[in-house]
Amino acid sequence: MDVTPEVLCAAYARISRDPRPINEIRQDARNEVERARKSNQTIIFQMGHHSVAEHAVFNLDILEVSRLAMEEVEKFRLCSYTEKSQRYITLDKDFVIPDEIRGGRFEHIYTDVISEQNQAYHNFFTKLKTYVFDQCSDLAKDPKNERLLEGWAKEDARYITALATQSQVGLTVNARNLELMLRRFASHSLSEVKELGMAIYQTIYEVAPSIVLFHEANDRDLKTYPELKELADEMFRNSTAGASGDSAEQVRLVDFPENADDLVAAALLHSSSDRPYGECLSQVKTMAVSEKRKIFQTAAKNMQFYDSMPREFEYVNLTFEIVLSAACFGQLKRHRMATITSQPYDPRLGWTLPVSIREIGEETRFRGILAKTEDVYHQILREIPLAAPYLLTNAHRRRVLMRVNVRELYHISRLREDRHAQWDIRNIARAMSQAAKKVMPLTCALLGGKDQYNEIYKNVYGELPKVKEARLPGVREIKK
Repeated sequence: MDVTPEVLCAAYARISRDPRPINEIRQDARNEVERARKSNQTIIFQMGHHSVAEHAVFNLDILEVSRLAMEEVEKFRLCSYTEKSQRYITLDKDFVIPDEIRGGRFEHIYTDVISEQNQAYHNFFTKLKTYVFDQCSDLAKDPKNERLLEGWAKEDARYITALATQSQVGLTVNARNLELMLRRFASHSLSEVKELGMAIYQTIYEVAPSIVLFHEANDRDLKTYPELKELADEMFRNSTAGASGDSAEQVRLVDFPENADDLVAAALLHSSSDRPYGECLSQVKTMAVSEKRKIFQTAAKNMQFYDSMPREFEYVNLTFEIVLSAACFGQLKRHRMATITSQPYDPRLGWTLPVSIREIGEETRFRGILAKTEDVYHQILREIPLAAPYLLTNAHRRRVLMRVNVRELYHISRLREDRHAQWDIRNIARAMSQAAKKVMPLTCALLGGKDQYNEIYKNVYGELPKVKEARLPGVREIKK
């Protein structure tokens, strides 16, 4: 019999107490699958050693799930996802009609609005393709760039499509995280998410019934956030403030340590000396800015654009409040080494209009479809509030709170401020970097897109990086 997830868990669980080589322990588990299952249930359920379940890894194909529900799937940080990209694949009118709406009096107007959105998407894409090829005529001369330029047209056309649009994802997850995922799905208010959870559980149960045990809905997941919302509504009942469509400030740095540069410098000294951290911090506080700068320049001078910052940069956290489009959030949420929480999509926050839509003369149509979308959204919201967000588009916005350490901020900046990044996320990343540089200029001196790395490095060090491989992404010397 092949080594199944249950066999692996049972075998590895015995390593700490069985002196035999692992391969012999695993062979025993393979020969006695039922015994292995009982062992897993005892170790995981009765003894509470849930980490054993992390040895079981599943690869799942998730298809025909709405973009709205996919956001619930991708909330889990210790998993791996590869999702169908709306930037590279032409959308083909596939969308979800949620159970909450199917067969009811809103189904007709719901499908009418999404059909109009999808028709506009295809019309926009046709015009945007011509626009992009004209704007990038030098690139367009090379047939190899055709897919790239088409992608730029698609990524702007998709702003008119709904969160009901179907997507698919390849998911890799260990059993411990899958159990958490299934428990959250079972407690979720949307039928689509509940049904997805049940389908995943039925698939997993057939091959590994003993390692996903706590998968049913519980009070923590069912009640906590609804009760918090009730409390928040009560506390803000007499307040006139609320959501605002003012987009002047999409990114705000709302929390950070006042002495951020000192904290990172002290951590760098601590790792490189035999002194207690308190002494390192006291030493840094007595230094002139020029002396502190030497610490940071020494720590980063041998870096290239593909290198990560030293781990000591993780000792400072920054919290940003960000108002961003659904299209942009789809990219930001992939940075899972951060803490990201969000409010629901809210038309009162406005929406994001791609400049190219205005350039091709389609702004009036774009605005008209969004107005119709929001009209039907509010009709549904009054009676079926859970289902209304399906109708909102990639252009609609939500408010997000994101806590990120500076090392991860560098990763976001390198990737998302690069000229190859999509314009919406590039604008957000640039605003985050600018805000961070104001409060910790020494730590953040090298923030910027990877395509700008050589220029940024030269501004800091007065010379270009010395390592031969420091060059623009995609340019590589091949030795034969």
